[in-house]
Amino acid sequence: MANLVYKRVSTDQQSTARQDLVLAEAGIEDPIVFEEDPGTSSRLHPLQRPKFGELLTYARPGDTVHISEMFRLVRGNQHILDVLEVLHRDQLALRIHDGAFSAMDLTARHPRTGELLSTVKFMVQTLAAAGELQRDLQRELTYDGLRAAEAKGNKGGRRPAVTAAKTDDVRTAYVEGRSIAALARDHGVSRGAIRTAVADLLPEHVAAAEESPAPELPVTLDMPGKVADFLRSAELDPVERAALDQGVTVRRGQGYTLRVTAIPSVHRQFLARCQPLDGGHGLPAVPAQRKARREYENRVNVLIKVAERA
Repeated sequence: MANLVYKRVSTDQQSTARQDLVLAEAGIEDPIVFEEDPGTSSRLHPLQRPKFGELLTYARPGDTVHISEMFRLVRGNQHILDVLEVLHRDQLALRIHDGAFSAMDLTARHPRTGELLSTVKFMVQTLAAAGELQRDLQRELTYDGLRAAEAKGNKGGRRPAVTAAKTDDVRTAYVEGRSIAALARDHGVSRGAIRTAVADLLPEHVAAAEESPAPELPVTLDMPGKVADFLRSAELDPVERAALDQGVTVRRGQGYTLRVTAIPSVHRQFLARCQPLDGGHGLPAVPAQRKARREYENRVNVLIKVAERA
């Protein structure tokens, strides 16, 4: 029986050093490693990631998949359940070596029905929700901290090489005809620092401003409830999350729709993120979810056509 190790980082500035340490301490015998390219996003469904797909193709019944912690492989409730379904189908074991899931047998099934044990499903959903809550709280605290800093006149990021006290002098000299190279020598900074200080005065910036298209205006679109449920368990960027959280629930018989107001590009991003509901790439196809996604696709396409004619 083979030991298949899966590793992934979210950005190309990160390394797998911590994962390597955890997996080395686990003493895995003859590991066969599948490592995603650096920066493979956690937003991409695990069953659509190239290296995890290779792992599943290589695996044989009885093999064990090893990961350092659950969130190296999955993010969100539905992702976890989809992966467990595929592992069960292929008769693969899952071993997590660190974090909240490390003490659990997530592939345990009922001896008679063959379904995932209800206790396991409950724990998976609870821990996944707790992880999502933690990430949301971190984003909120970061946002609140930035807002507080801005209120005090502070801006995030690296401090400018040209100080605020010298910026006006630099800009005045540039408008009067002093070159960027000469200003850089005068102030003992790089040409890039001078270009940053006078960015809005540069010819290319003025030309771009004149040619820039009109900004997108927010529009309201009804999102089927099954699509909204899927997106809530996905990892979204702050703009998408805010639009989803501010949506208004409209009850329709047994189900509901979520009335979401956002610019057209955000609606297109939502549509792209719910592509897994169509099935494929090892994902189970659920007719009701597929129908909801296609209904949403039709609404977004109509929205785009209207926006293009405006």
